[in-house]
Amino acid sequence: MSDGLDQPRLRLGPDPDEERREDVTEVEPELDVEPENEAEPDPEPEAEPEPEPAFEPDEDVPAEEDELPRLRSPEHASGELRIPDGYGVIEGQPSGSSRAVGIVVARFNGELTSELLTRALDELERAGVGREAVTVIPVPGAFELPLAAMALAKTRRYSCIVALGAVVRGETPHFEFVASEAASGLQLAGLETGVPVAFGVLTTDTEEQARERLDKGAEAARTALEMADVFSQLRAAAGSAQA
Repeated sequence: MSDGLDQPRLRLGPDPDEERREDVTEVEPELDVEPENEAEPDPEPEAEPEPEPAFEPDEDVPAEEDELPRLRSPEHASGELRIPDGYGVIEGQPSGSSRAVGIVVARFNGELTSELLTRALDELERAGVGREAVTVIPVPGAFELPLAAMALAKTRRYSCIVALGAVVRGETPHFEFVASEAASGLQLAGLETGVPVAFGVLTTDTEEQARERLDKGAEAARTALEMADVFSQLRAAAGSAQA
């Protein structure tokens, strides 16, 4: 029988407020850690190619020719033409007697062409060509020489034509065009008219080379007279054969 006092109750299970806490050891997840790269050995340096031996220019070749090599033309062969005996030969002589000569000369590079003209006139005078028998036609440049030569030849008043000019190489291909057209045009003038046209045009790399060749004026005058004499002999031979 109860005396009215609350008896303590029997606790059969753990008090929820006083739960036993277990020590839980949290296990950290293992991280996949890549092993540090082992130091790779430095690659062996590639062997450098052996440098090619430097080209040593010939001491006799000027510096400008080393930078832009050009084919060297051989020296002119010495000696004269020999014709065996027993053959008929018609050979002209640079004789100016009773011959009229036309000269076309370029004004371009006038200092050079003036000297070419002077030497050509002196040679004609030595050959017996009178001043009154010489006609000089100045033209702007070497490119205009063929047209003037053709015009003179077509008059049939001149035994031969002398063309004088000077073309010096520059920094552009202009030199090749002018020199080529002057040469081929002057040849065409002679072929189409049958009147000898002598080529007295200097085509050089430098002005110095041109000055060393100013005797080409006199040479062209002799060539024109010689060819005029050959043509005269041919016409005379043809006329005697027909008779």
